[in-house]
Amino acid sequence: MPDVPMFQLDGVGVDYPTPAGLVTAVHDAAFTVPHRELTVLAGPSGSGKSTLLRVLGLVDRPSRGSVCFDGTETTKLGHRSRRLLRRDHLGVVFQQPLDNLLEYLSVEDNLHAAARSARRGCDAAAILARLGLAHTADWRLTALSGGQQQRLAFGCELARGSAVILADEPTSQLDETSADLVLETLADLVADEFTVVVASHDDRLIALGSHVVRLREGRVAA
Repeated sequence: MPDVPMFQLDGVGVDYPTPAGLVTAVHDAAFTVPHRELTVLAGPSGSGKSTLLRVLGLVDRPSRGSVCFDGTETTKLGHRSRRLLRRDHLGVVFQQPLDNLLEYLSVEDNLHAAARSARRGCDAAAILARLGLAHTADWRLTALSGGQQQRLAFGCELARGSAVILADEPTSQLDETSADLVLETLADLVADEFTVVVASHDDRLIALGSHVVRLREGRVAA
């Protein structure tokens, strides 16, 4: 079904209870995410982009509306079905590099652990070579720069076999040199026909996106 987008959101709203009452984080969002492109959810802090990323990742259910993943309506699926979709198809990279990794394992062992979590095997040496990290296989994570750690986090999603990679502000905690490594990795993933969705307010990352969804105060900008 080549005309079916990777994600299609219609009328998606997300509410959160707070001591002061119900707060709406996302208002009636409607947009699509195409296959094999870099889509950026762009907006300032508090605009709802991270909330929408969690909805796309099937971590949170929307309070209302429809979320289709590759033609499958996900909002009515049970917990097990959603968990299997996440395990088999979706990978998430968080903004703090070490939140994505197991600090007590070596670089190479992180890749093997990621593959095992998806019940797969992996060619760790090939992934590290692809990421420019071949010389770091036996290193502890603390020996890597922040950019290298984040690059390894994307490598773990390759090891898991994720066809879709979601990243929440992957450059926000990095210096410019380290951020450059992440931008290169994102461009390489899209060139290799992965679907990548990033929530970011980084202008350089937004410029890299082929599809940009701009958000403000929980609403998709016209």
